[in-house]
Amino acid sequence: MSGADGGEAITAEGLEALKAELHELETTARQEIAKRISFARDMGDLKENAEYHIAKEDQGHLETKILRLQDRLRNAVVVEPTGGGDVVGFGSTVKVRDETTEREATYQIVGPTEADAAAGKLSAESPVAEALVGAKVGETVRVETPRGERPMVVLEIS
Repeated sequence: MSGADGGEAITAEGLEALKAELHELETTARQEIAKRISFARDMGDLKENAEYHIAKEDQGHLETKILRLQDRLRNAVVVEPTGGGDVVGFGSTVKVRDETTEREATYQIVGPTEADAAAGKLSAESPVAEALVGAKVGETVRVETPRGERPMVVLEIS
């Protein structure tokens, strides 16, 4: 899902988490890497110093991650939750029951980079989220899965 100006859709909560992660990497993580490099440098000959080379490689990975997060922040477009509570939309938290397994689950519909299935955050581009968007409480939606169609009933929307 993309925002109105073509940027990457993200919830306000997701944007704050992204900023916090970037801040952590730019401060604490950079300081830790600098200490490791300094310590390894003090150990002597850099050509045969595995600690130094590993720390420098880790520094490169850290800087790449920082650049990627900065790019995501630049392209992020905060999308306000839609649906108004009576219809599932971006940002909605929805409780569903899988009619095949009788299991209940709660999901929040979020931008693709915020998605975290273990935390119940579904990408708005996922098959389950796409099936749920626009649904109302009591409605049954059908989700196409590799094992076939799965009916899900919308129990609550918030």
